[in-house]
Amino acid sequence: MTEKIAVLGAGSWGTALALVLADNGHNVYMWAKNKMRMDELNENHTNSRYLPDISLPANIKGTTSLAEALEEVDTVVLAVPTKAIREVAQQIVKAARMPVTVVHVSKGIEPDSLLRISEMIEQEMPETVLKNVVVLSGPSHAEEVSLRHPTTVTVSSRSAEAAQKTQDLFMNQHFRVYTNPDLIGVEIGGALKNIIALAAGISDGLGYGDNAKAALITRGLAEIARLGTKMGANPLTFSGLAGIGDLIVTCTSVHSRNWRAGNMLGQGKKLEEVLDSMGMVVEGVRTTKAGHQLSEKYGVQMPITNALYHILFKQQDPKKAVDDLMARVKKHELEDLINILDTKLD
Repeated sequence: MTEKIAVLGAGSWGTALALVLADNGHNVYMWAKNKMRMDELNENHTNSRYLPDISLPANIKGTTSLAEALEEVDTVVLAVPTKAIREVAQQIVKAARMPVTVVHVSKGIEPDSLLRISEMIEQEMPETVLKNVVVLSGPSHAEEVSLRHPTTVTVSSRSAEAAQKTQDLFMNQHFRVYTNPDLIGVEIGGALKNIIALAAGISDGLGYGDNAKAALITRGLAEIARLGTKMGANPLTFSGLAGIGDLIVTCTSVHSRNWRAGNMLGQGKKLEEVLDSMGMVVEGVRTTKAGHQLSEKYGVQMPITNALYHILFKQQDPKKAVDDLMARVKKHELEDLINILDTKLD
């Protein structure tokens, strides 16, 4: 069944997901404040700033009017950076004329409040406007999705019906969608993997090899699962698409902006210089601050996260941070798994 769907945010990921929905026959209205970008989309069917050389279907239309984008829409795809979530959610409340399901596709945690994105949305949007929140996450680079390369993701919501509808909206022969009822785990896995990807980039920038990266990915997954389980997630989620799947792709690909940012840091560039040169939001930087705060709040050991926090915000030398990680007190490799199982059994 064809629907009108609003995609808010015209970056690479929002554009790639709009393409998936358009391929499935839906009428997609993309909203952004940049009039030149929306004019380009309508006139040339391209978004050259974020996805050069990709032709977009005619059933994707651009608008700078949020009211137009939301008119007679049941599903809103929220594809803006974490720091813009609250502002855009507030604008939806003012512009929407009917309750909507919000599918958020960003990956982050708000520093200081330590809220997940679904919690931020629920704080800003009353039940009269917000029907359900769904998160879409998993190993997925916009560049490959836009080329219709095989991609698999997962969706999660407190509402099984909303998750299944989102699955139906997006799923096609190139873009496979699973459902997972563990909303906390899916959001935590998607957010915290950006921290480990920054660390993996630093390792590569320092010239360390595959051994070091494999260790970062493996031990990074352990600390993500350790924290996520403490927050109420199902530990099995971290062995799936939103956990190890997303972690692998983000830590090993040149498409990953977090890996690229970390790589430049490892080569000796300053954080401000790196962020200025990226031209896109590096979610892992804000999430590292939130991850550090979460580790303190829940009393969970997160040595990689805390080492990265000191690199980003305390100007610690990256090589010194790696040396400190290697010099930590010896422990049992399966200690984390044993503690997680003990927690669940209790």
